Amino acid sequence: MAEEKNDTTMQKLAAHIVTGYDDDLNEISTTLSHMGGLAESMTADSVEAIRKRNSDLANSVISRDKQVNEMQEKIDEDAMKLLALRHPMATDLRRTISAIRCASDLERVGDLAEGIAKRALSINDEERIALAKGVGRIGKLVKQQLSGALDALLREDADKALQVWLSDEDVDEMYNAIFRELLTYMMEDPRTISACTSFLFVSKNLERIGDHATNICESVYFTVHGKPLINDPAIESARAH
Repeated sequence: MAEEKNDTTMQKLAAHIVTGYDDDLNEISTTLSHMGGLAESMTADSVEAIRKRNSDLANSVISRDKQVNEMQEKIDEDAMKLLALRHPMATDLRRTISAIRCASDLERVGDLAEGIAKRALSINDEERIALAKGVGRIGKLVKQQLSGALDALLREDADKALQVWLSDEDVDEMYNAIFRELLTYMMEDPRTISACTSFLFVSKNLERIGDHATNICESVYFTVHGKPLINDPAIESARAH
């Protein structure tokens, strides 16, 4: 009878530990999801602030960066506590480490979006020029890339992560095209140098946001498969073509 009681007590204790661990991990995932949504909206709004010459929207993006930083700090603290107290293994360990990595990437996305918004304030004070169209094009592509990476993160979808990772080449090609276009503008009309420099800065920040989206994809892939995305056969096949 005593043995049965002890077994029941141990089972309840084990269930309590598992439930507590799941709650901790779910809280980290929830914060990461909110952080991703905030970084995504900041990216979209920073580009929109330039496209529509909306300085109020730019200031709104700048004010949101503090929230992103606070979320990263919370994720880091919660993940470190989980690692110290719960000692996760296998997929759960990779999931915890991935959360730390992705939070760092999203914090950088927030910083880059803030930088774009600050540049928008100066761009919006200058005469409207056609260069904003190029920024709008790369902005749309990067927003799609970031959205896809966050969707893969939320669903832990390694196939989606791989697909989004491969799309980064399109962003790089568009950035190079915009870079050449802006250089041509500056050479043909020195009066556009100031505006072109701002658009170069914005385009580079967007390209870097795309890089952080690919980092998130790599973390998702590693969480699911326990190996680097770069070793996936699809990568070799894409490079061969």
